[in-house]
Amino acid sequence: GQVPGLQGHGITCYVILLQTVRHGFPYQPSSMAFDPVQKILAIGTQTGALRLFGRAGVECYCQHESNAAVIQLQFLINEGALVSALADDSIHLWNLRQKIPAILHSLKFNRERITYCHLPFQSKWLYIGTERGNIHIVNVESFTLSGYVIMWNKAIELSTKTHPGPVVHISDNPMDEGKLLIGFESGIVVLWDLKCKKADYRYNYDEAIHSVAWHHEGKQFVCSHSDGTLTTWNVRTPAKPAQIITPHGKQPKDGKKPEPCKPILKVEYKTTRAGDPFMVLSGGLSYDTVGRRACLTVMHGKSTAVLEMDYPIVDFLTLCETPYPNDFQEPYAVVVLLEKDLVVIDLGQIGYPIFENPYPLTIHESPVTCCEYFADCPAELIPALYSVGCRQKRQGYSKKEWPISGGNWGQGTQSYPEIIITGESSCPYFPSTVMLQVLYKLKTAKVFERARGKEEKPNTDIVDEDPFAIQTLSWCPESRMLCVAGVSAHVIVYRFSKQEITTEVLLEVRMQCEFSEVDSPDPGGEQTPTLPTPGASSSPQESELPTQPSTGSNSSDGPRDNIPCLQVRSSPLKQSPGNQVELVIQLVWVSGEPPQQITSLAINSSYGLVVFGNSNGLAVVDYLQKTLLFNMGTSELYSPSDPYQRQPRSPRKAKPSGGELSFLYSESMKKLRSSHFSKSCCVRFFFSPLPTVSLFSSKPFLLSHRDTFSGFIIAPQISKAQYRLFFDISNARDNSFTRSRSSSVASIDRESREAISSFHFCESFPRKTDSLVSPCLLVGTTHGSVMMVALSLPPSGDQRLQQPVGIASCGTLVKLKGGILTMALLDATGTLLPPFFEQWYDPNASDEEKEKSRKRRPASPPSSQESQDTHFAILCSEKQAKVVALPSQTRIYKHSITETSFVLRADVVQMAGANCIACFCANGHIMTLSLPSLRPLLDVNYLPLTDMRIARTFCFSNLGQALYLTSPTEIQRITYSQETCDNLQEMLSELFTPVETPEAPNRGFFKGLFGGGAQSLDREDLFGETAAGKASRSLAQHIPGPGNMEGMKGAASGVVGELARARIALDERGQKLGELEERTAAMMASAESFSKHAHDMMLKYKDKKWYQL
Repeated sequence: GQVPGLQGHGITCYVILLQTVRHGFPYQPSSMAFDPVQKILAIGTQTGALRLFGRAGVECYCQHESNAAVIQLQFLINEGALVSALADDSIHLWNLRQKIPAILHSLKFNRERITYCHLPFQSKWLYIGTERGNIHIVNVESFTLSGYVIMWNKAIELSTKTHPGPVVHISDNPMDEGKLLIGFESGIVVLWDLKCKKADYRYNYDEAIHSVAWHHEGKQFVCSHSDGTLTTWNVRTPAKPAQIITPHGKQPKDGKKPEPCKPILKVEYKTTRAGDPFMVLSGGLSYDTVGRRACLTVMHGKSTAVLEMDYPIVDFLTLCETPYPNDFQEPYAVVVLLEKDLVVIDLGQIGYPIFENPYPLTIHESPVTCCEYFADCPAELIPALYSVGCRQKRQGYSKKEWPISGGNWGQGTQSYPEIIITGESSCPYFPSTVMLQVLYKLKTAKVFERARGKEEKPNTDIVDEDPFAIQTLSWCPESRMLCVAGVSAHVIVYRFSKQEITTEVLLEVRMQCEFSEVDSPDPGGEQTPTLPTPGASSSPQESELPTQPSTGSNSSDGPRDNIPCLQVRSSPLKQSPGNQVELVIQLVWVSGEPPQQITSLAINSSYGLVVFGNSNGLAVVDYLQKTLLFNMGTSELYSPSDPYQRQPRSPRKAKPSGGELSFLYSESMKKLRSSHFSKSCCVRFFFSPLPTVSLFSSKPFLLSHRDTFSGFIIAPQISKAQYRLFFDISNARDNSFTRSRSSSVASIDRESREAISSFHFCESFPRKTDSLVSPCLLVGTTHGSVMMVALSLPPSGDQRLQQPVGIASCGTLVKLKGGILTMALLDATGTLLPPFFEQWYDPNASDEEKEKSRKRRPASPPSSQESQDTHFAILCSEKQAKVVALPSQTRIYKHSITETSFVLRADVVQMAGANCIACFCANGHIMTLSLPSLRPLLDVNYLPLTDMRIARTFCFSNLGQALYLTSPTEIQRITYSQETCDNLQEMLSELFTPVETPEAPNRGFFKGLFGGGAQSLDREDLFGETAAGKASRSLAQHIPGPGNMEGMKGAASGVVGELARARIALDERGQKLGELEERTAAMMASAESFSKHAHDMMLKYKDKKWYQL
């Protein structure tokens, strides 16, 4: 049936889903290129991806369809185009004059393998070297092969009996475009005359060549070799090198050759007008530097600087002031592409500092384990995070502006701030628009002791990964409270403060809980005895009960017990402004078995509660009073009359309780300074582990002790006085016994155990009979059960810190197929009711400032309508979604999401002014359902699950946004919002901007008159079809792109771009005419001068006789 007031929300059916932007460092980079005029950097990867970078915020991602590795990139400098060469022997021409670059032409070689490409500046002819040693020439405008081919057997000497190897280098002489320098892998270099079609000079060296670099005057070039040497050759002296040096080789005293070093993979030779040239090279270290990190060597005059890199070097480029190869290069920076980073070195400052990278390339320092996406955050949140995050930046950067500064930002603006939080062993925050910036980074490992020796390695019994890795997180943007759960079964609560504090471990709490043996579900069918569940202390060595050391496996004295997986720091912890530790909770080992990992987590700042669960049950912790409120096994959450309760297959009679709860106070604790508990200060300590409960051990869950007061479990309070407190249940130890089980039975038990999968704090009707709303907690399990837990909160103020919080389980609300993924609450009008929160206040501020900023969100007016349902619970599992009315607890709507697959991630989000459920399935489908009617709005087959990383990091946010980690280093954002898709073109940045090409270097009067300057070449006459003929059709296959270059330019750039290009063309034409006029005037002046000198000579000797001469 239809519910009044819930039908109409006007969400139209969305059938569009687009990738918007990609952030992070390109995964597995393989090549790099730079446009020195447009100042755009391109990076290719081993998976066929193409990432383009300009100024901060100007980024673009493209993908080759073949997914083959990009082996080389070449810009058509200042033309808005890029050529990419792939490992599948194809080359592609990309048009960068549009916001989303597209391929204009492709050429696929059939018989030859591409090894090297070279495109001269302001040329339309691309040289392509192959593995066979041949060189083919491609017209980049039409992407057709020229009939002109340089065959390897013509290039080398006829007397050479062996193949010279693949082409590893091609470049034209900077001063003579008609001379092409060809480097073969074997060590042979050939200077080829393009006009005469013959080799002018051949240069031979015994070692293999990796790269070649010209001096700008075209009289010398440098080769790097596989033995770590650099050879310098004079063009006209091919017999032997003019110089041989080994930059990192040890020079023997007896004059012998230095010891060979590792190959120099690349060398660049750049000249300066006012000083010594720069020689930059990668590799070449001596072989005795085993284990040394990759280095970049900068040789300038007599100085040699060796710059160590954090990761292996993939490629590097020297950025120069001019794009003309025949002018002084004036290098000012070196871009170094590493395997996992991008570094730009300033060559203009002493010590070669690096530039501060404005791109969000390092989205993490270790593998990302979880990801959360928050849209429409409080406006003041991003400035607050930025203000504390900017203090984390390292010092010593170059003072100059970032040199990769091309492109323009998009015109579209978003009226809402977004934040992305990624979890690893640290926790970075990012503001998220089309641009991305690292706001703030939080390292959770600082709370714990670090292993210093080999014998003190962190405990990795639970997982093989980093013991500090973050499993899940919960964040309240309004209060800025952050809760993080790690893989070592620990939970850390952080509170945000703008002031620096030093936290000391002033109060250590040990909690000892032992319960009598009771029935528990036993899916294996056999009677498994239940063990007592002791807690632990932050200092096991000080506790009354014997414990085992926290490292290593089970000792010979007995199983490991009562200890956490990590040791909290005992020394004072200096906490910088930002997220500061409020509380540390750790689960402990029990009877030699590690605690189960935490599977779900939630924090509520209005209630001051943290709730977390795993495969054994849940626990609720009051982080204001520092107490454990509630701990219960999953099976105990079911009421005795619950139809959904899972009964044990072999029921056993329960044993009576082992005694009443008693409190024992230890008088041995020293008196604490009262100032630490004054109202003007926050509690300057944290607990480790905070009341920890072994109900999260791998043993079956145990019934906790219940007080008879009003049906609620009353949490004992930690005294603020000078006592240390621990709990004990008498006689329970006598009733316990142990029995080992095989690992296979234990693993089956863990697999079949019902775990807690999700939480949702709300204010609703916990029971059918309730007529007033009250705080409650929705609990979802992996078996599809949704339970309601009622909360009883004391009044705010001092009473909240002194009186206990009451909690009671109200049984099962509803049952769904599959594990519960997300839950939410709507009111009678269909409006989403978010969890209550407390506005942020600085805990370290004065009392007056706290009262000004501390405002509890007002509660909704209580409902007194007993006969009508006023709330609707939205429940989504791995298989289906349901809407349940409250307080009647009747199902209103039901929808089966998938039968053949299962949902990996589901979120209730706001979009187009209404609410919907967004789902991502394992079969790759992204679906949205309207609320509350659960009508399908979108079903797109987007991305099949190929990696658990996607399942772990995929998340939805409000306003039709979603993201996931598409690779270990990259975040991919997508949108299913029609509005965002329509405005995407405006939001994206522009890569190409009209820029005038710099003036060509002045050749001088005498060089222009008598020659000697750069020699131009009419390549059209040499390589065109008229002169060279047509190439073999079987050699390569031409694949046209979406349109020709002119059409794509016109469609992409618009009227403004066309006018700008026309103006630049006119300017260039006028400039060329001006140069011609200057040259003509110079020739006329020269002729007049010659005529005058000739006339003066004639007058001087006119009247003299021959014998007077």
